[in-house]
Amino acid sequence: MLANCSSLDSTSVVAYQGEPGAYSHLACKHAFPYLRSVNCATFVDAMQMVEKGEATLAMIPVENSTAGRVEEIYRELKKTQLYVIKEHFEPVNHCLIGCHGSDLSDIKRVGSHPQALAQCDINIKSLGATNVAMYDTAGASKHLAESQDSTLGVISSSLAAELYDLKILQSEFNDTKGNTTRFLVFAKQHKLPIFDSSKTYITSFMFRVRNVPAALYKAMGGFATNNINLLKLESYMVNGRFTATQFYIDVESHFQAPEMQLALEELRFFSEDIRMLGTYLADDYRSVKDQ
Repeated sequence: MLANCSSLDSTSVVAYQGEPGAYSHLACKHAFPYLRSVNCATFVDAMQMVEKGEATLAMIPVENSTAGRVEEIYRELKKTQLYVIKEHFEPVNHCLIGCHGSDLSDIKRVGSHPQALAQCDINIKSLGATNVAMYDTAGASKHLAESQDSTLGVISSSLAAELYDLKILQSEFNDTKGNTTRFLVFAKQHKLPIFDSSKTYITSFMFRVRNVPAALYKAMGGFATNNINLLKLESYMVNGRFTATQFYIDVESHFQAPEMQLALEELRFFSEDIRMLGTYLADDYRSVKDQ
C-alpha cells in the first residue's frame, strides 16, 4: 500500500496532462522533484496510467482561483477507483509568448487552453486579439514553434518558452494577481494518515442525496452541528437524470475524527452511494493564504 508521499522514490512516475512545459508539469516538478514526470494527452489518460500500474501518481488540476473549477474532472471522478493522497497549489504566471522577431503589436490571435484564455481575458481584449482555443498551454507553445506564425501569441509558462525556443512578449499576463491552480494527486492505493489533532486534514468524498425534500440541507446538517468546515461542494448530474444529483465535497477534518464520524452518520441517513476519496494533509498554502 502507498502509505504516504514520503515513501516514493526515484523509480516512481507521476503522470500529468499536457505537453512538457505545461503548468501540470511544473506542479509535478515542484511537488515531486525526485520523481520522473510523464506527459499524457488527456486527464483521463493520466489517471488511467495509474489505474494500469504504469504510473504511481497522477497530478490533476481541479480548480483555479480565477477561472473556477476544471469541470471535466468531476465528470471523470465517478468513473475512476483512484484515491486522493495529496493536494498541491501551483502559482500560475501566464506569459504571452510569440516567435522571435515578433512584438505585441503583431499579435492578432491568442491561443491557449480555454482555462488560460479565461484567466487572461481582459488582457487579450486590450490587445484587440481574438481567442483561439487549444488543447493545452504548452501544446500551444509547441504549435507556435512549429508554425512560426508572427501574428499568433500563445499563453503558456516561461518553462514552455524556454523548451520551445520562443520569446516572452509579456510576463504576468494574468488578469488577476495571485492566480493559483489547485491540483489533486491521485494514487491507486491509499492508507489513512495517522490522526494527529495538532494537524489540519482534508477529507474528500462523493455522495448522492436521496430524492426527498430538503435532502441536501439535512445531509449537510451533521457537518454544521459538529463544527466541521466545508471547504468545497460541487454538484453535477448523473447519467442525464435531473432527479439524481451527485456531489463532490472537501471538508476540513480527518476521517477518523470523532466529529467527522458523527457527521458521516447523519449524511448516510439522507444519502446513498457515498464514496470516500481520501484523507490527506492540508497544503501549507492554505495557512499562508489565510495570514
